[in-house]
This record gives sequence, structure tokens and C-alpha cells, in this order.
Amino acid sequence: MSVAPGWYLDPADPGTRRYWDGEGWLGAPIPAEATPPAGPPPPEPEPKPEPKPATRPDEPGPPAGQPGAVAGQPATSGSGTPPPGYGPPPGAPYPGTPGGPPPGAPYPAWPGQQPEPRPHGLPLAGLGARLVARLIDIAVVLALNVVVNFWFVWQYIQQMSPPIAEAWRRVVDQDTTTEQLPAAGDQAGGLQIAILLIATALWMAYEVPSMANRGQTFGKRVMGLQVLPVSAVAPLGFGRALRRWNTLGLPTLLWFCCVGFLLQLIDSLSPLFDRPLRQALHDKRAQTVVVQLPRTPVPNDRPAPPGDTA
Repeated sequence: MSVAPGWYLDPADPGTRRYWDGEGWLGAPIPAEATPPAGPPPPEPEPKPEPKPATRPDEPGPPAGQPGAVAGQPATSGSGTPPPGYGPPPGAPYPGTPGGPPPGAPYPAWPGQQPEPRPHGLPLAGLGARLVARLIDIAVVLALNVVVNFWFVWQYIQQMSPPIAEAWRRVVDQDTTTEQLPAAGDQAGGLQIAILLIATALWMAYEVPSMANRGQTFGKRVMGLQVLPVSAVAPLGFGRALRRWNTLGLPTLLWFCCVGFLLQLIDSLSPLFDRPLRQALHDKRAQTVVVQLPRTPVPNDRPAPPGDTA
């Protein structure tokens, strides 16, 4: 999914801001603290070509920094191409040229000739930080289940103890009998359903309201992450937060047959293979993106994301 057109911080020079038209940078940069125009910048007039001294076709051009050299551009051969291995990626503009970085700026090293997306001017959250945030949230939900679900889990263990104890005895005694194991208690099935329903409800109650209001769970707040809509800097709202959680949380009801855990594992690993926004399947369904919040004050010309008091 491409980044929407708009004014973003220049990855080659974070002190400036430039206009991204959805496919490439457009126009000259402006200071990062300046208020950008409402739309794209006006087209720049084509620079008049400077007269060049007459040279032989096989004579190299003047080196950079010498008379006759254009500021920010390397020496070229008679054909006008830079030496091999010098300059920006193919198709990228040179510093000091229309659409390129300011004169004297380093050549941008953009993989695939494109800068990493910065939704709403914020960097994408790292996969490691997202994993740690999710593990923190799992620990919190597990603690809630210990408090609320303990009695049901204990009763379920009691109902399942006859077949478990007999299976363990056969393993210890190396008993190879083919007799059927004792049946579980009559309430085992109902207790299993109750445990899964309570666990799912606790997870939803923990995550959905906080995501709807702030775009952050406790784990994401600790790691400095936030979930934002792809389309705008705004709160997710209850509907979008619930859609995002449903894809990952509802399969908990299918844990009794291991299908739910497999679906959640696929969803959790999906950001490893998604480009360019590293969206998980639940992000794609809700049209959200996970960003890393800045550790420094946000510039006055860009409002802080919802819930960000930095």
C-alpha cells in the first residue's frame, strides 16, 4: 500500500520537509518547522543550462570542486554519465537538481529507490518493539485470567483427572494395554467452553477500549508505540478497534482444537512479509498502521497523535 500524498519529513535531511506525490518527492524542500502549503508546491522553473567549455568526446569533465563543475554533482565522462558506482540509485535526482536533495547533501541510500514510508511523518514501529509490546499485553491478560478464571480452570482439571491419571500410570508402568481411558467428568465440556469464553472476553475488555481511545495498550505505551488509521491522524474509534481485535482475538474460541492458535500464529507472523507498511492481517482489516512515537517534542506545525503528550 502506497503512502498518501502530503508533506513529510525528508529522509535524506530530517531538518527539512518535502511533498510526496505518492510516487516520488516533488518540488524543493522547506524548513521542518515551517507550515507547509495546503497542496503540492508550485512547479519550479527549468534552470537555464550553463555554457560548458568545449572538450573532446573522450576527455573527462572537471572534477567536483573545480571550475566548471556543477555544485553537488560528480565529474562525468564525455557522455554525461557519472563514473560507475558513484551517485544516487538509478533514476534518483542528484543533489542541487529539481526534485533532488539540497546542494551538498549526501546521496540518499533508498532500498529499491524508495524511502521507507513514514505514515503521518512518524517512523514505522520495529518488529522487535512490537513483539515485546505484545508479550507485555499477554502477561497482563494472563494475570487477569488467573484472578477471574482460576476456579473454572481448577474445576476443569478435577473433571479431567481420571483419564490423565490413568494415562500417566500406563506411561510409568509401561502398560501397553489397549483398553479405553476412563471418561472425563460430565462437566468437562461445559467448563472448557466457559474458560475460553471468559479468556476471550477479558482480552477484548483489556484491549479494545484502550485502542479505541488512545491507540495504545499498556504494552504499546511502555514501548512507545501507537496504532493509527492509515488515512488520518485520529483515534481509531470503537468500531475500527473492534475489527482490528476480532481478527486476532476471536480465534481464541477455537483453542480446543488448535485451529485458533494456528490462525493467531499466522496473523502474528504476517508483518514479517508485508511491505511497505509492515501490517499484520488485523491491521489490514482495520486499515491501521503501527508507528514509533517520537521521544522529543512534536513540532508545532504537526498536531500530536491522539493520546501523545510528549
